[in-house]
Amino acid sequence: MADVLTKEQRHKNMKNIHGKDTKIEVILRKALWSKGYRYRKNYKKLPGRPDIALTKYKIAIFCDGEFFHGKDWDALKQRLEKINNSEFWINKISRNIERDDEINKKLDFKGWTVIRFWGEDIKKHTDECVKVVEETIFDITFEKDDLG
Repeated sequence: MADVLTKEQRHKNMKNIHGKDTKIEVILRKALWSKGYRYRKNYKKLPGRPDIALTKYKIAIFCDGEFFHGKDWDALKQRLEKINNSEFWINKISRNIERDDEINKKLDFKGWTVIRFWGEDIKKHTDECVKVVEETIFDITFEKDDLG
């Protein structure tokens, strides 16, 4: 399957993909803010610069796009094998998956809880994503109470 866009069109599309303040991040941040949760955006003091960091609870949240972070990787990889430049995309996304895993481990080692949401889940089930965050906060708070 060949790329339907010209090289220039593809370049323009890729150039417009930004790593900060994506639609999915803004949706989740607004939902958390409206519930009274305060956070840091793209928190530079942590590995991977989490999209949202709830420093009070040591929770790092990442809002991952399905394509670039390899959702359903086996199926996606099979589709990518049929396109032009497949080696580039397979390597790129494989490396993103590895990097996500490395970041998760580094944050875990520093005592942070990592939550990763897929973009479509944030768009279609924002309330459920917020509920996951709230349950995580509850678990962390409950653990602290048990320990101290």
